[in-house]
Amino acid sequence: MLDTAMLNDFIVEAKAATYVGGGVPRPPSRAGAHDIGYERGDWRYLDSYFGGTDFAGQEVVWFAGEPVWAMNYFGCVVAAELMDGSAAGTVIKAALSAMYGEGRFLGGMEFDHPFGRYIDRSEGGCDRFSGHECIMVGGRKAYVLDYRGGLVIP
Repeated sequence: MLDTAMLNDFIVEAKAATYVGGGVPRPPSRAGAHDIGYERGDWRYLDSYFGGTDFAGQEVVWFAGEPVWAMNYFGCVVAAELMDGSAAGTVIKAALSAMYGEGRFLGGMEFDHPFGRYIDRSEGGCDRFSGHECIMVGGRKAYVLDYRGGLVIP
């Protein structure tokens, strides 16, 4: 049985080292994909997404060569007059960096940034979860992202 506390710690470590930490892009695993990965010992993580301002992707964790966890997501700017993709990315990286610094990657996060207020809510734990993040600007949603994931069992 996989230790979910160890899995959670690895996910936080990998997420902090890749998108938020400016990790080195990998060759795309699929045509048109943007891939970024991280490895430590028997653990391997890959975040693979398509798009830019509007995007969809999947994160997968392998342990000893077997896939054990996955998450999918779709995000987009919903009010281009309030925020562009670059500003959204700046807010998200700052907010997630703070969350990962707390040793977690799931919801219950509010973070104020000069470009907007980041809000993340989720249900469940590392083994099975769903959530929604948004950036509010002037009381309006400017960016949204929905995600879900958990253990993958053969």
